[in-house]
Amino acid sequence: MAANGDDGFAARLRGFGPVGLLAILIVLAGNLVVAPLSAVLVLIWARISHTRWREIGYLRPKSWAGSLIIGVLLGATFKLLMKVIVMPLLGAPPINQAFHYLAGNTGAIPGMILVMIVMAGFAEETVYRGYMFERLGKLFGASSRAKVFIVLITSVWFAVLHYNEQGLPGVEQAITTGLVFGTIFAVTGRLFVLMVAHAVFDITAVAMIYWNVESRIAHLLFK
Repeated sequence: MAANGDDGFAARLRGFGPVGLLAILIVLAGNLVVAPLSAVLVLIWARISHTRWREIGYLRPKSWAGSLIIGVLLGATFKLLMKVIVMPLLGAPPINQAFHYLAGNTGAIPGMILVMIVMAGFAEETVYRGYMFERLGKLFGASSRAKVFIVLITSVWFAVLHYNEQGLPGVEQAITTGLVFGTIFAVTGRLFVLMVAHAVFDITAVAMIYWNVESRIAHLLFK
């Protein structure tokens, strides 16, 4: 009887009735405290709801080293392309004022790198790709049209959350990264490479700010 009760509760957590909707609200509310809390709540929800780890993108890479290298190259290259081409075309200022305090600020760098790994790599990818794709996929299905819609809605949501801290340039960058990372996840269903890429993307941004080369890089093509 206890097992049946557990299975029933797990099914309600996976569904979209009162229990399922409350679980979604609790997970998303974790962002109001600190982003990693939402990611931890996702893992707890997956465990209690008997959701398979693969359904939220937690699949063991075929090669840890190979996936790590791909993630590093993807994240660093993507950030450089964003800084050199995409953001200038969108009219973004060359300097990220929200984080310019990091320029030459050696003492702040170790903590910031840790934040990028935990918040961007682990938390944001777990929530906005793994969890939200699973939830929206259950609602809208797995068709190509549904996946396009899910990529769009999660990218917009992800972008809007960057407005308060980084303004319009932060929204523009976040929606672009959301579209790229979301598309990759929609195709592969795997999070590890994206976790590495997202963390390296942000760490590359921090490196540009720390060495005060943002403006120089932003003007490589567009003077």
